[in-house]
Amino acid sequence: MATRHIPGLDFERPIMELERKIEELKGFTSHKDIDISGEVTRLEAKLAHIKKDVYDNLTPWQRVQLARHPKRPYTLDYIELMMTDFIEIHGDRHFADDKAMICGFAKINGDKVVVIGHQKGKDTKENLERNFGSAHPEGYRKAMRVMKMAEKFDVPVVVFIDTPGAYPGIGAEERGQAEAIAFNLREMTDLKTPVIVFVIGEGGSGGALGVGVGDKVYVLENAYYSVISPEGCAAILWKERSRSPDAAAALKLTAKDLFDMGVIDGIVKEPLGGAHRNPKEVAENIKKIIKKDIAALKDVPKDKLIEARYNKVRAIGIFKEP
Repeated sequence: MATRHIPGLDFERPIMELERKIEELKGFTSHKDIDISGEVTRLEAKLAHIKKDVYDNLTPWQRVQLARHPKRPYTLDYIELMMTDFIEIHGDRHFADDKAMICGFAKINGDKVVVIGHQKGKDTKENLERNFGSAHPEGYRKAMRVMKMAEKFDVPVVVFIDTPGAYPGIGAEERGQAEAIAFNLREMTDLKTPVIVFVIGEGGSGGALGVGVGDKVYVLENAYYSVISPEGCAAILWKERSRSPDAAAALKLTAKDLFDMGVIDGIVKEPLGGAHRNPKEVAENIKKIIKKDIAALKDVPKDKLIEARYNKVRAIGIFKEP
């Protein structure tokens, strides 16, 4: 696979510099009658070693940065990569259509699914249009409207979470942001169709939970799922944004932490360097999980499905009585 020109993060600078060096050498040899393939091979081996060393030892804060990478694939990217016949559904039938929340019907290898997910923008203009992936109350109400359609037609629901949090603006609060999320939490617990959830980037607070109650919940290797952003936590505890790395470590927000604590059902493998390095590979990994879980859940009696989902949510956390 050819090297993609992807903006690097601070901790990736040694990798980016070596990648540029290798590209320059390859470009030089293509125009000159000089064989430096040995040097290129040596640098590629060094690059592979540095990549493994960096990405195998990422801190929680570095994983948060990868989760926010501007080139990371979003909901519509995964729909395009793994689904067909996608028909988007708009509007909540109360107020408006929220472009930060994608909802619709699609097929995976011929099997019908309802797909719901947060959508960020690829540039500033689109980010403003999609509100940086922060949904309004109408986004959550639209999502529930489509989930109820899935229930009516006995179609599994696939959710992609990628939001820093629900939009906290005055208008959103006036239109019942907290009520919309709370209503979804209650209704998803009782939804009579399988629900499979993937945190593909940021999983921020109630904004994520508002579509996050599932029979199976997975987090991508470099995504995060947390009650608050590291910056918000740092501002509350230390009054300093610079303490965000400490907050990220304390919040236990990485996929591994969440799996070890029993909050999620599994971790979706990403290519070395993050999902943006090879979106097709990640899409295939997600697709395999969806197919496996739909096959396992579709024949479970509805009452058993709901009971197991409810107990799954109730089992999260540890309570110590005096």
